[in-house]
Amino acid sequence: MLIDTHIMKHFNSKACILGLGVIIGAGIMIATYKTSVYFSTDESCMMCHVHPHVENSWKLSKHVNNGSGVKTHCVACHLPPQNQTWEHYSAKAKMGLKDVWAYLTKDSADFQWDTKSELEYAVTYIPNASCKECHQNLFPEGITDDGVTAHLYYEDNEEKLDLQCISCHLDAGHYNPNYVHSKLAGVPGANNAQAADTSLFYKKPTTVTSFADYVEQIPGTLVSFKMIALPGGSFQMGSSSKEPFHQADEAPVHQVTLDPFFMAEFEVTWDQYWAFYGNTMSEGRTPPETVYANNSNPDVDAISGPTPPFGFPDQGWGGGDRPAITMTHYAAETFCQWLSKKTGKKYRLPTEAEWEYAARGGTETPYFFAGDPKDFSDQGFWRKFFDAKTDSISSYVIYAKNSKNKTAEPSAVKANPFGLKNMLGNVMEYCADKYNPDAYGKLGDSAHNPLITEGEEWVVRGGNYTSDAADLRCAARGYTKHDAWLKTDPQQPKSIWWYSDIRGIGFRVVCEPDAAIATK
Repeated sequence: MLIDTHIMKHFNSKACILGLGVIIGAGIMIATYKTSVYFSTDESCMMCHVHPHVENSWKLSKHVNNGSGVKTHCVACHLPPQNQTWEHYSAKAKMGLKDVWAYLTKDSADFQWDTKSELEYAVTYIPNASCKECHQNLFPEGITDDGVTAHLYYEDNEEKLDLQCISCHLDAGHYNPNYVHSKLAGVPGANNAQAADTSLFYKKPTTVTSFADYVEQIPGTLVSFKMIALPGGSFQMGSSSKEPFHQADEAPVHQVTLDPFFMAEFEVTWDQYWAFYGNTMSEGRTPPETVYANNSNPDVDAISGPTPPFGFPDQGWGGGDRPAITMTHYAAETFCQWLSKKTGKKYRLPTEAEWEYAARGGTETPYFFAGDPKDFSDQGFWRKFFDAKTDSISSYVIYAKNSKNKTAEPSAVKANPFGLKNMLGNVMEYCADKYNPDAYGKLGDSAHNPLITEGEEWVVRGGNYTSDAADLRCAARGYTKHDAWLKTDPQQPKSIWWYSDIRGIGFRVVCEPDAAIATK
């Protein structure tokens, strides 16, 4: 009997422990569930995301202000769907810890909503699976023909090309009044109430009689722009291994001699490009082979211009003197052909050598202004603890540290020693050369007016508004990524005029002086 009592006591203690464990475990599970539910509410999200634009733009978006009464919550878009249990909760924990840290260590007043709401940031926080959880029917009633084409393309290429829903629906979750999800119709600003007085249009181009700066006038428009006379001469092109952030394709350093040429003070502006577009645009889908044939034939007077792009290529940032962006290299070359016909001069894209010569402005340092790239760059271990210097570079360059993720007008920066603005940063600029990483080695120790014609992609120079200072050096080389920059374009054939997936690309023009004035 004593043994039985002992056994009962032992059993009861185990039962108590088990029962207590069950109660505690259930409590923990309930608390965890309740906590999870609470931290999935919009109110909890707004505890950390206190910037007013976050909440206000969400309330104005189609996900809330849609007339149906359906309200899409923060977690529905910003986390993987709940049926993907591990992905959902691991992402939730990661983002939650990040948000708490930011809330405790950062001032919400410093938060740049305009920057963080741009596509390159949005794609990292909007999983496709979350979009498709609600939008299971990609071909709803009322969808346009363009929408059908785009969604068929998406279905076929989502995984292969890593296509993102947000790339075409950026304003779905946070309202952006400047976002346009439709094909551009006409020329922006051409149909406003205050139509331009055609009597004020330039009647003829500027007459150039000497090798000096001049202001070109485009006949039939109100558009003019300044061209800078750059004297011919020799310079050392490329960089040595001693230059910080030197790359292999920048070597060897070699001497290049150039004839005199004119270069535009800054990149081709939207005012200039819309004048070209309005004069030459094609409202239909002109077959590419026809366009190529016409535009390459010197006997054809009429130049075939761009077809309408989807949305406003200025990204809602504004036109005027901001650099024109998102056009292809072919479109830039066609602009030069059109400008040449309009003015009777020889406009073209700069060669890579002309571009670097102009960017350096007679200097031999990494930038045309004083400073060490290592001091300006965010690259490197120590940048995790110490901020890069920005005081001097920011007065000359629009780049990742001061751009607020958009281009700027030329008035925002100082000119280089040649009087040229935005040679570095703002937008990458097309060159006339094909890209070859070994080009410099093939040129030898010296070259006269070099032009590389072999390669698959085109050279781009100067970096853009998203670039680190390391990529803004005068010697830094870049190149087009044609297929990647057309990834989300659903058209067949793909556009030969507009890139769908690059915003920081533009160009400036040069003009070849007549032989008679080149020596004056």
